[in-house]
Amino acid sequence: MEPLANALVSYSSGEANSPPRTAAEAPQGFLGAMPSHLPGRALAAKLISVFPNNARRGLASNQGLLALLNEQDGTPLCVMDARHITAVRTAVVSALSVRELARTGARVLAILGTGEQAAAYLSVVPKVRDFAELRIAGRNRDHLVRLIGPASEWQVCPSFEVAVRGADVVLCCTDSAPPLLRLSWLSRGAHVVSVGSGSEIDESTLRESWLFVEWRGAVTNPPPAGAAELQGLNPDIATELGEVLAGSQPGRLSSQEVTVFESTGLGVEDAAVGWAVYEAALRVGLGVPVRW
Repeated sequence: MEPLANALVSYSSGEANSPPRTAAEAPQGFLGAMPSHLPGRALAAKLISVFPNNARRGLASNQGLLALLNEQDGTPLCVMDARHITAVRTAVVSALSVRELARTGARVLAILGTGEQAAAYLSVVPKVRDFAELRIAGRNRDHLVRLIGPASEWQVCPSFEVAVRGADVVLCCTDSAPPLLRLSWLSRGAHVVSVGSGSEIDESTLRESWLFVEWRGAVTNPPPAGAAELQGLNPDIATELGEVLAGSQPGRLSSQEVTVFESTGLGVEDAAVGWAVYEAALRVGLGVPVRW
């Protein structure tokens, strides 16, 4: 968590370099490219494919590769699978937003979604706050049961609305095109996280909440670099999470305001988590050496 937090601070201060994601379109999805430079660590580039209909074929919707290169001379250091790293770093940055922005005394956590990102949330986010009640909801009950297991502390809710009402923290991780969350469902002081390529949050919630992002380009750049639901908003209303972590901008200002963290992903996040994986692999002797 802390290496990723440091990467966000480095980006917001202007030290790290992470250009907007570019993509090549395919009939059923797209291939995104995310280069970055994280000073003191590495050059990195992630290739990530996003094919939303893969679930019907028993395949992951996100797949790809992450490459690390020496920042001094560009020599390739490592190539690794990006699927798990993407899910984990998205869960970790979302958990950072919960740690920094959820109101004091937040006790009820709700997850909306049943995919791989929801699975990562299950294991990461509850560790940053002392939640007394854990809720989850999704369109496919069979997926929910498989996700949480037979003996689970998670409460399966019959609808998104039931899961959201009374929750202090709401994590949205679906590919929903129409909004699945409404302002009228949210408690005062709730913290909402949205990830994915859809438009999960209704316009009223975005208009009435305090908005936080990884980078302001999420507002000014169209998808797949920016967030679909933030298009047309004034980027000046968005605060970067790295600024909050550095203390240069405030986070939550009151226990009554609704805060929203919109995660689109940044290459420096992949570089930070990938570098941690690379160093750990070297320590324990994992990986297959190759000649370049």
